[in-house]
Amino acid sequence: MDDKSGNIVASIDDKANRESRIDDGHLGNNTSPHPIPAPIAPTPQTPSPHSPPPHTPIPPASPTPQSKGGSRGFFVYIAIVLSLILIIGVSLAVIFGGVDLQGYTSKDQVAVIYVQGMMVTGGMPDGFGFSTSENVCKHLILAADDDNVEAIVLRVNSPGGSLAAAQEIKREIEKAKEEKPVVISMGDVAASAAYHISASADRIVANPGTITGSIGVIWVFENKSGYYDEEGIEHWVAKSGEFKDMGADWRNLTVDEQAYADEVVMEVFSMFVDDVAAGRNMTREEVLNLSDGRIYTGATAVELGLVDETGNMYDAIDVAAELGNITGEPMITYMNKPSLSQLLFGGEESMEDISQYTVLGFPGSVRSARPYLYGLYIPDPADAQAESHK
Repeated sequence: MDDKSGNIVASIDDKANRESRIDDGHLGNNTSPHPIPAPIAPTPQTPSPHSPPPHTPIPPASPTPQSKGGSRGFFVYIAIVLSLILIIGVSLAVIFGGVDLQGYTSKDQVAVIYVQGMMVTGGMPDGFGFSTSENVCKHLILAADDDNVEAIVLRVNSPGGSLAAAQEIKREIEKAKEEKPVVISMGDVAASAAYHISASADRIVANPGTITGSIGVIWVFENKSGYYDEEGIEHWVAKSGEFKDMGADWRNLTVDEQAYADEVVMEVFSMFVDDVAAGRNMTREEVLNLSDGRIYTGATAVELGLVDETGNMYDAIDVAAELGNITGEPMITYMNKPSLSQLLFGGEESMEDISQYTVLGFPGSVRSARPYLYGLYIPDPADAQAESHK
């Protein structure tokens, strides 16, 4: 009994030891488990003298710090943009507007003003084959009032124009002469109304081959009644007076209208002759002998007393500088120099009948009634060809 009890106790102890070893993971291993080493603290690293300082992370919730120079950088950026806009604007003004940047603050200047194309009144821009009296007069006033400008040169390259435009330009030339000398430089052509304004200047310089003169007045009317009859087009006119539809192209002029047209033409012609005589210090009879409408070359015009001397634009500038008592090389200021827009859109000057341009609301069929009083008359080649085939 004692032996059995002893065996039972031994079995119980053995079972307890076995379960204890299973729990410790050492079943079947008689050796004692290895002790788990304690964690070793990392050795602090000494930063390299050339390595960047360690980056301290910013908590996500904290706001991003602003640079102290941020505001200054913004204003520098705005200043650069504004400077570029200014440079581009000035460049475009020089290219498209023909602006001359030299000489505006210098003394002893000679101002050059262009009269280029058919002379008309109105608000249309220059450079489309026309020269408006408003533009020319504006620059004449500016040059006359500028203390830095000692003399003015008008570069005239025009076949003529309207009576009112010539009178406006002539008037400003006369007022400018009270302040400083005005010299005319004639280009390819300076005829009819263009010669009218030239005669009022202090001196006229023309190229030997310049076309000038054409002292006279013309008023052109068209009669297309045959065309309207052939096409079956009829007109009914309500008018307040006998001469209200004078010049309408659906009929010819009446005898009274022809007489009235002659009166108007001769009235304007008389003004023209008187102005040339006064401007050129000639008698009325001398001017009348040259005023049958014919044109003259620049060289012939010098012999006839209509032009003072031959030369180009820079010769005219030298003459103006001498009259303005400028010593040395004068500074040239181009007041309304032809711009890129003129080269693109107004390269060829209009030599057509100004009667083709009418005011708004004026029926196109009576447009020929507008006086073409001053232009150098050059027939339309298409009309001449059609006439030759009749």
